[in-house]
Amino acid sequence: MSELDAADRRANALARTLTSRQLNWKPTEDEWSVGQCLEHLSVTNEVYVPAMASGLAARPLAVVSEITPGWFGGWFIRKYIEPTADTTRLRTPKKIAPGSQVEPSVLDRFLSGNHEAREFVLRAGAYNVNRVRFRNPFIPVLRLTVGTGLEILVRHQRRHLLQAERIRERPEFPGLATGPGSLSP
Repeated sequence: MSELDAADRRANALARTLTSRQLNWKPTEDEWSVGQCLEHLSVTNEVYVPAMASGLAARPLAVVSEITPGWFGGWFIRKYIEPTADTTRLRTPKKIAPGSQVEPSVLDRFLSGNHEAREFVLRAGAYNVNRVRFRNPFIPVLRLTVGTGLEILVRHQRRHLLQAERIRERPEFPGLATGPGSLSP
């Protein structure tokens, strides 16, 4: 819950005051905009949370005190999700790829998705999330624990919010500096 709250605060600080032009500005054609990062995270919530929720169906209640991803889940998070210099980049699955232009409402969509994720966390808290598995919606043969799925969700957000912050910090970002693409005179 605290990770989702922190992501909300970061996203608000990052995007609340951006114009549509700033939200859609991309450093290069091959990179995402701040808005595309938020849209990707929003769509990921919309796909991933229901997949995890389906894993809870007909499971007995059993509370755990902490999430402990297994060996494979921990390796997957370190290798592909955690925002570090060693993270391997994967091609974004089509079902969660952002569009070329993002509407200003993307921040509200992201915050709404995190609200849904928090509601799921409250429901999942009554289950042993370290044992209940769900089918990964992107790699159907892969079954992960709900706990690992939650870890993936929040670390994925951390990764792409960091990416969006770096985009906004670029000196050529519109409105923050003079030069090409800037809104300043």
